[in-house]
Amino acid sequence: MDPNTESMALARRALAHLHGRTTDQASATLEQPIDAYTNPERYRREVDRVFRHLPLALALSLELPHPGSYRALTVMEVPVLLVRGSDGVARAFLNVCRHRGAQICKPGTGTAERFVCPYHAWQYDIQGKLTGVFGAATFGDVSAQTHSLTELPCSERVGLLWVVLTPGDTMDIDHWLGAFAAQLETLRLHDWYLVTQRDVPGPTWKVAWEGYLESYHHNTVHPNTVGKFTIGNLTLHDTYGPHQRIVFGRRSLSELATTPESEWQPDHHIRKIHIGFPNLAISGILGDHCMVSQIYPGPTPETTITRQSVLAARRPVTDAECAATEAFSAIVLTAVRDEDYVIGAGVQAGLKSGANTALTIGRNEPAVQHFHQTLAKLMGQSGRAA
Repeated sequence: MDPNTESMALARRALAHLHGRTTDQASATLEQPIDAYTNPERYRREVDRVFRHLPLALALSLELPHPGSYRALTVMEVPVLLVRGSDGVARAFLNVCRHRGAQICKPGTGTAERFVCPYHAWQYDIQGKLTGVFGAATFGDVSAQTHSLTELPCSERVGLLWVVLTPGDTMDIDHWLGAFAAQLETLRLHDWYLVTQRDVPGPTWKVAWEGYLESYHHNTVHPNTVGKFTIGNLTLHDTYGPHQRIVFGRRSLSELATTPESEWQPDHHIRKIHIGFPNLAISGILGDHCMVSQIYPGPTPETTITRQSVLAARRPVTDAECAATEAFSAIVLTAVRDEDYVIGAGVQAGLKSGANTALTIGRNEPAVQHFHQTLAKLMGQSGRAA
Protein backbone atom coordinates (compact mmCIF):
# COMPACT_ATOMS: atom_id res chain seq x y z
CA MET A 1 0.00 0.00 0.00
CA ASP A 2 1.21 3.50 -0.81
CA PRO A 3 2.51 5.14 2.41
CA ASN A 4 0.24 8.17 2.12
CA THR A 5 -2.79 5.97 1.43
CA GLU A 6 -1.94 3.92 4.50
CA SER A 7 -1.45 7.05 6.61
CA MET A 8 -4.87 8.30 5.50
CA ALA A 9 -6.43 5.01 6.59
CA LEU A 10 -4.65 5.19 9.95
CA ALA A 11 -5.80 8.77 10.48
CA ARG A 12 -9.40 7.72 9.81
CA ARG A 13 -9.10 4.89 12.34
CA ALA A 14 -7.58 7.22 14.93
CA LEU A 15 -10.23 9.90 14.37
CA ALA A 16 -13.01 7.32 14.78
CA HIS A 17 -11.50 6.27 18.13
CA LEU A 18 -11.23 9.90 19.20
CA HIS A 19 -14.90 10.51 18.46
CA GLY A 20 -15.94 7.28 20.14
CA ARG A 21 -13.52 7.66 23.07
CA THR A 22 -12.22 4.18 22.24
CA THR A 23 -8.98 2.49 21.27
CA ASP A 24 -7.83 -0.75 19.61
CA GLN A 25 -8.24 -3.55 22.13
CA ALA A 26 -7.29 -7.15 22.78
CA SER A 27 -10.08 -9.68 23.28
CA ALA A 28 -9.42 -10.01 27.03
CA THR A 29 -7.05 -8.92 29.75
CA LEU A 30 -3.86 -10.92 30.21
CA GLU A 31 -2.32 -12.05 33.51
CA GLN A 32 1.46 -12.04 33.72
CA PRO A 33 2.86 -13.84 36.80
CA ILE A 34 5.36 -11.93 38.89
CA ASP A 35 7.75 -14.81 38.26
CA ALA A 36 7.92 -13.71 34.61
CA TYR A 37 9.69 -10.55 35.76
CA THR A 38 11.76 -11.72 38.72
CA ASN A 39 12.81 -15.37 38.33
CA PRO A 40 16.58 -15.40 37.58
CA GLU A 41 16.52 -18.81 35.91
CA ARG A 42 13.62 -17.87 33.66
CA TYR A 43 15.40 -14.62 32.86
CA ARG A 44 18.56 -16.50 31.91
CA ARG A 45 16.66 -18.89 29.60
CA GLU A 46 14.73 -16.10 27.90
CA VAL A 47 17.76 -13.89 27.38
CA ASP A 48 19.76 -16.79 25.96
CA ARG A 49 17.02 -17.91 23.59
CA VAL A 50 15.88 -14.47 22.46
CA PHE A 51 18.94 -12.25 22.56
CA ARG A 52 21.64 -14.72 21.60
CA HIS A 53 19.86 -16.67 18.88
CA LEU A 54 17.49 -14.22 17.16
CA PRO A 55 18.43 -11.36 14.80
CA LEU A 56 19.05 -8.11 16.68
CA ALA A 57 19.26 -4.69 15.06
CA LEU A 58 22.68 -3.71 16.43
CA ALA A 59 23.31 -0.57 14.38
CA LEU A 60 21.99 1.78 11.76
CA SER A 61 23.42 1.41 8.26
CA LEU A 62 24.37 5.08 8.32
CA GLU A 63 26.79 4.34 11.17
CA LEU A 64 29.00 2.57 8.59
CA PRO A 65 28.88 5.09 5.74
CA HIS A 66 31.78 3.81 3.61
CA PRO A 67 34.31 0.95 3.31
CA GLY A 68 36.52 0.80 6.39
CA SER A 69 33.89 2.36 8.67
CA TYR A 70 33.58 0.36 11.85
CA ARG A 71 31.82 0.31 15.16
CA ALA A 72 33.03 -1.72 18.13
CA LEU A 73 30.56 -2.34 20.93
CA THR A 74 29.73 -4.78 23.67
CA VAL A 75 26.24 -6.25 23.55
CA MET A 76 25.25 -8.14 26.67
CA GLU A 77 28.88 -9.03 27.44
CA VAL A 78 29.56 -10.08 23.83
CA PRO A 79 32.29 -7.95 22.16
CA VAL A 80 31.21 -7.18 18.59
CA LEU A 81 33.01 -5.49 15.71
CA LEU A 82 30.85 -4.18 12.86
CA VAL A 83 32.74 -3.11 9.76
CA ARG A 84 31.96 -2.31 6.15
CA GLY A 85 34.35 -4.16 3.87
CA SER A 86 36.10 -2.93 0.76
CA ASP A 87 33.31 -4.62 -1.22
CA GLY A 88 30.71 -2.45 0.53
CA VAL A 89 29.28 -5.36 2.52
CA ALA A 90 28.72 -4.85 6.24
CA ARG A 91 29.95 -7.71 8.41
CA ALA A 92 29.97 -8.57 12.09
CA PHE A 93 32.74 -10.31 13.99
CA LEU A 94 33.54 -11.16 17.54
CA ASN A 95 35.94 -8.42 18.58
CA VAL A 96 38.46 -10.99 19.76
CA CYS A 97 41.92 -11.80 18.44
CA ARG A 98 42.31 -15.43 17.34
CA HIS A 99 45.74 -15.65 18.99
CA ARG A 100 45.29 -15.06 22.72
CA GLY A 101 41.82 -13.52 22.87
CA ALA A 102 42.65 -9.83 23.27
CA GLN A 103 40.10 -7.24 22.14
CA ILE A 104 41.03 -6.04 18.66
CA CYS A 105 39.28 -2.68 18.81
CA LYS A 106 38.40 -0.37 21.67
CA PRO A 107 34.68 0.41 21.88
CA GLY A 108 33.78 3.26 19.57
CA THR A 109 33.57 4.19 15.91
CA GLY A 110 36.07 5.15 13.26
CA THR A 111 37.64 4.25 9.94
CA ALA A 112 40.39 1.72 9.45
CA GLU A 113 42.33 0.06 6.65
CA ARG A 114 43.17 -2.86 8.92
CA PHE A 115 42.87 -3.95 12.54
CA VAL A 116 45.95 -4.65 14.63
CA CYS A 117 45.71 -6.54 17.90
CA PRO A 118 47.25 -4.41 20.69
CA TYR A 119 48.69 -7.48 22.40
CA HIS A 120 50.92 -9.22 19.81
CA ALA A 121 50.22 -7.17 16.67
CA TRP A 122 48.36 -9.78 14.65
CA GLN A 123 46.71 -8.00 11.72
CA TYR A 124 43.29 -8.44 10.09
CA ASP A 125 41.84 -6.72 7.04
CA ILE A 126 38.42 -5.07 6.99
CA GLN A 127 36.88 -8.35 5.78
CA GLY A 128 38.15 -9.97 9.00
CA LYS A 129 40.84 -12.00 7.25
CA LEU A 130 44.11 -12.67 9.05
CA THR A 131 46.79 -10.90 7.00
CA GLY A 132 49.81 -10.73 9.26
CA VAL A 133 51.41 -12.53 12.21
CA PHE A 134 54.26 -10.78 14.01
CA GLY A 135 57.32 -13.04 14.06
CA ALA A 136 55.57 -15.53 11.79
CA ALA A 137 58.77 -17.46 11.11
CA THR A 138 59.12 -18.30 14.79
CA PHE A 139 55.46 -18.64 15.77
CA GLY A 140 54.36 -21.81 14.00
CA ASP A 141 51.72 -22.79 11.48
CA VAL A 142 48.61 -20.60 11.40
CA SER A 143 46.61 -19.38 8.41
CA ALA A 144 43.73 -17.18 7.39
CA GLN A 145 41.63 -20.31 6.97
CA THR A 146 41.92 -21.19 10.65
CA HIS A 147 42.66 -17.90 12.43
CA SER A 148 40.67 -15.12 10.77
CA LEU A 149 38.20 -13.24 12.97
CA THR A 150 35.16 -15.23 14.08
CA GLU A 151 32.23 -14.04 11.99
CA LEU A 152 28.70 -13.58 13.28
CA PRO A 153 25.61 -13.95 11.08
CA CYS A 154 24.90 -10.45 9.72
CA SER A 155 22.51 -8.98 7.17
CA GLU A 156 21.81 -5.42 6.16
CA ARG A 157 18.17 -4.61 5.53
CA VAL A 158 15.91 -1.52 5.66
CA GLY A 159 18.67 0.74 6.97
CA LEU A 160 19.68 -1.54 9.85
CA LEU A 161 22.43 -4.09 10.54
CA TRP A 162 20.92 -7.30 11.90
CA VAL A 163 23.22 -9.64 13.80
CA VAL A 164 22.92 -12.94 15.66
CA LEU A 165 25.28 -12.98 18.64
CA THR A 166 26.09 -16.71 18.41
CA PRO A 167 28.73 -17.77 15.86
CA GLY A 168 27.68 -20.70 13.73
CA ASP A 169 23.98 -19.87 13.89
CA THR A 170 22.12 -19.16 10.67
CA MET A 171 19.89 -16.21 9.87
CA ASP A 172 17.18 -15.72 7.25
CA ILE A 173 16.50 -12.03 7.80
CA ASP A 174 13.86 -11.81 5.08
CA HIS A 175 11.85 -14.57 6.74
CA TRP A 176 12.34 -13.03 10.16
CA LEU A 177 11.12 -9.59 9.09
CA GLY A 178 8.40 -10.78 6.74
CA ALA A 179 5.84 -8.07 5.94
CA PHE A 180 7.37 -5.85 8.62
CA ALA A 181 10.25 -5.09 6.25
CA ALA A 182 7.96 -3.08 3.98
CA GLN A 183 6.84 -1.02 6.98
CA LEU A 184 10.44 -0.30 8.01
CA GLU A 185 11.39 0.55 4.43
CA THR A 186 8.97 3.50 4.48
CA LEU A 187 11.15 5.10 7.19
CA ARG A 188 14.18 5.34 4.85
CA LEU A 189 16.50 5.14 7.83
CA HIS A 190 19.60 5.25 5.64
CA ASP A 191 18.73 8.83 4.63
CA TRP A 192 18.67 10.33 8.13
CA TYR A 193 21.44 12.20 9.95
CA LEU A 194 22.67 10.73 13.24
CA VAL A 195 22.70 13.52 15.80
CA THR A 196 23.69 11.70 18.98
CA GLN A 197 23.66 8.35 20.75
CA ARG A 198 23.68 7.62 24.47
CA ASP A 199 23.28 4.65 26.77
CA VAL A 200 20.53 5.01 29.36
CA PRO A 201 20.43 2.59 32.33
CA GLY A 202 16.98 1.33 33.19
CA PRO A 203 14.96 -1.19 35.18
CA THR A 204 14.32 -4.84 34.36
CA TRP A 205 13.95 -5.63 30.65
CA LYS A 206 10.23 -6.34 30.46
CA VAL A 207 9.23 -3.41 32.68
CA ALA A 208 11.36 -1.03 30.63
CA TRP A 209 10.11 -2.43 27.33
CA GLU A 210 6.42 -2.30 28.24
CA GLY A 211 6.58 1.49 28.50
CA TYR A 212 7.33 1.74 24.78
CA LEU A 213 4.22 -0.25 23.85
CA GLU A 214 1.27 1.80 25.10
CA SER A 215 -0.06 5.33 25.51
CA TYR A 216 -2.24 4.50 28.52
CA HIS A 217 0.34 6.17 30.80
CA HIS A 218 1.06 9.30 28.73
CA ASN A 219 -1.26 11.69 30.54
CA THR A 220 0.02 10.80 34.01
CA VAL A 221 3.72 10.07 33.44
CA HIS A 222 4.50 12.49 30.59
CA PRO A 223 2.24 15.57 31.03
CA ASN A 224 5.10 17.96 30.26
CA THR A 225 6.97 15.93 27.63
CA VAL A 226 5.49 13.51 25.09
CA GLY A 227 2.08 13.70 26.76
CA LYS A 228 1.82 17.30 25.60
CA PHE A 229 1.69 16.05 22.02
CA THR A 230 -0.15 12.70 22.15
CA ILE A 231 -3.63 11.64 23.22
CA GLY A 232 -3.48 9.24 26.14
CA ASN A 233 -5.18 5.83 25.84
CA LEU A 234 -5.72 6.05 22.07
CA THR A 235 -3.70 3.43 20.20
CA LEU A 236 -3.91 1.70 16.84
CA HIS A 237 -2.33 -1.75 16.80
CA ASP A 238 -1.21 -3.89 13.86
CA THR A 239 1.00 -6.98 13.97
CA TYR A 240 3.50 -8.49 11.52
CA GLY A 241 4.38 -11.86 12.98
CA PRO A 242 6.40 -11.12 16.14
CA HIS A 243 6.72 -7.46 15.19
CA GLN A 244 4.22 -4.63 15.61
CA ARG A 245 3.29 -1.13 14.62
CA ILE A 246 1.44 1.09 17.05
CA VAL A 247 0.01 4.49 16.24
CA PHE A 248 -0.83 7.25 18.70
CA GLY A 249 -3.09 10.18 17.99
CA ARG A 250 -1.55 13.62 18.25
CA ARG A 251 -3.31 16.39 20.12
CA SER A 252 -4.12 17.99 16.77
CA LEU A 253 -6.07 14.94 15.56
CA SER A 254 -9.46 16.58 16.14
CA GLU A 255 -8.63 19.17 13.47
CA LEU A 256 -9.21 16.52 10.81
CA ALA A 257 -12.90 16.40 11.69
CA THR A 258 -13.41 19.87 10.19
CA THR A 259 -10.93 19.51 7.33
CA PRO A 260 -11.84 18.02 3.93
CA GLU A 261 -9.97 14.74 3.38
CA SER A 262 -8.49 16.17 0.19
CA GLU A 263 -6.58 18.62 2.41
CA TRP A 264 -5.46 16.15 5.07
CA GLN A 265 -1.80 15.77 5.92
CA PRO A 266 -2.31 12.63 7.99
CA ASP A 267 1.23 12.22 9.31
CA HIS A 268 0.89 15.59 11.03
CA HIS A 269 -1.82 14.15 13.25
CA ILE A 270 -0.65 10.63 14.10
CA ARG A 271 2.58 9.20 15.50
CA LYS A 272 3.81 5.82 14.22
CA ILE A 273 6.05 3.59 16.33
CA HIS A 274 7.57 0.52 14.70
CA ILE A 275 8.32 -2.25 17.19
CA GLY A 276 10.80 -4.95 16.22
CA PHE A 277 10.78 -7.98 18.50
CA PRO A 278 12.40 -8.23 20.97
CA ASN A 279 13.90 -4.81 21.69
CA LEU A 280 13.74 -2.28 18.84
CA ALA A 281 11.48 0.78 18.82
CA ILE A 282 11.57 3.41 16.07
CA SER A 283 9.45 6.43 16.81
CA GLY A 284 8.73 8.79 13.92
CA ILE A 285 8.26 12.30 15.25
CA LEU A 286 6.73 15.33 13.58
CA GLY A 287 9.32 18.02 12.99
CA ASP A 288 11.90 15.99 11.06
CA HIS A 289 13.18 14.04 14.04
CA CYS A 290 13.19 10.37 14.98
CA MET A 291 14.24 8.29 17.98
CA VAL A 292 15.61 4.75 17.69
CA SER A 293 15.70 2.74 20.92
CA GLN A 294 17.44 -0.60 21.48
CA ILE A 295 16.91 -2.16 24.92
CA TYR A 296 19.39 -4.80 26.09
CA PRO A 297 18.96 -6.88 29.25
CA GLY A 298 21.73 -6.51 31.79
CA PRO A 299 23.63 -9.25 33.65
CA THR A 300 20.82 -9.50 36.23
CA PRO A 301 17.01 -9.31 35.89
CA GLU A 302 17.07 -5.86 37.52
CA THR A 303 19.16 -4.06 34.90
CA THR A 304 18.97 -2.90 31.28
CA ILE A 305 20.85 -0.58 28.98
CA THR A 306 18.96 1.37 26.34
CA ARG A 307 20.90 2.65 23.37
CA GLN A 308 19.01 5.80 22.36
CA SER A 309 19.78 7.27 18.95
CA VAL A 310 18.46 10.69 17.94
CA LEU A 311 18.10 11.26 14.20
CA ALA A 312 17.30 14.35 12.17
CA ALA A 313 16.04 14.41 8.60
CA ARG A 314 19.12 16.45 7.69
CA ARG A 315 22.16 17.79 9.45
CA PRO A 316 21.10 20.79 11.57
CA VAL A 317 22.82 23.93 10.31
CA THR A 318 20.84 27.03 11.15
CA ASP A 319 20.30 28.28 14.70
CA ALA A 320 16.63 27.32 14.44
CA GLU A 321 17.42 23.79 13.24
CA CYS A 322 20.01 23.27 15.99
CA ALA A 323 17.61 24.56 18.64
CA ALA A 324 14.82 22.26 17.42
CA THR A 325 17.13 19.25 17.40
CA GLU A 326 18.48 20.00 20.86
CA ALA A 327 14.95 20.44 22.19
CA PHE A 328 13.84 17.12 20.72
CA SER A 329 16.89 15.33 22.07
CA ALA A 330 16.29 16.77 25.53
CA ILE A 331 12.60 15.88 25.62
CA VAL A 332 13.04 12.23 24.63
CA LEU A 333 15.88 11.78 27.12
CA THR A 334 13.77 13.30 29.90
CA ALA A 335 10.73 11.22 28.97
CA VAL A 336 12.68 7.95 29.07
CA ARG A 337 15.33 8.45 31.75
CA ASP A 338 13.52 10.74 34.19
CA GLU A 339 9.93 9.64 33.71
CA ASP A 340 9.47 6.13 32.27
CA TYR A 341 12.49 4.58 33.96
CA VAL A 342 11.85 6.28 37.30
CA ILE A 343 8.36 4.79 37.28
CA GLY A 344 9.88 1.50 36.15
CA ALA A 345 12.26 1.48 39.11
CA GLY A 346 9.25 1.80 41.39
CA VAL A 347 7.50 -1.04 39.57
CA GLN A 348 10.62 -3.15 39.96
CA ALA A 349 10.66 -2.55 43.71
CA GLY A 350 6.98 -3.44 43.91
CA LEU A 351 7.43 -6.74 42.09
CA LYS A 352 9.15 -8.27 45.11
CA SER A 353 6.83 -6.74 47.70
CA GLY A 354 4.23 -9.51 47.65
CA ALA A 355 1.43 -7.09 46.77
CA ASN A 356 0.68 -9.01 43.56
CA THR A 357 1.03 -12.58 42.39
CA ALA A 358 0.47 -11.41 38.80
CA LEU A 359 0.22 -8.19 36.83
CA THR A 360 -2.86 -7.54 34.71
CA ILE A 361 -2.29 -6.29 31.15
CA GLY A 362 -5.38 -4.43 29.97
CA ARG A 363 -7.41 -4.93 26.82
CA ASN A 364 -6.37 -1.39 25.91
CA GLU A 365 -2.70 -2.49 25.97
CA PRO A 366 -2.73 -4.89 22.99
CA ALA A 367 0.91 -4.32 22.03
CA VAL A 368 2.06 -5.22 25.54
CA GLN A 369 -0.04 -8.38 25.32
CA HIS A 370 1.36 -9.25 21.89
CA PHE A 371 4.92 -8.92 23.19
CA HIS A 372 4.30 -11.28 26.12
CA GLN A 373 2.38 -13.76 23.96
CA THR A 374 5.13 -13.77 21.34
CA LEU A 375 7.76 -14.40 23.99
CA ALA A 376 5.67 -17.16 25.58
CA LYS A 377 5.19 -18.85 22.22
CA LEU A 378 8.89 -18.66 21.47
CA MET A 379 9.72 -20.19 24.86
CA GLY A 380 7.03 -22.86 24.59
CA GLN A 381 4.97 -21.34 27.39
CA SER A 382 1.43 -20.03 27.39
CA GLY A 383 -0.03 -16.67 28.38
CA ARG A 384 -3.02 -16.72 30.71
CA ALA A 385 -6.01 -14.71 29.54
CA ALA A 386 -8.59 -13.54 32.06
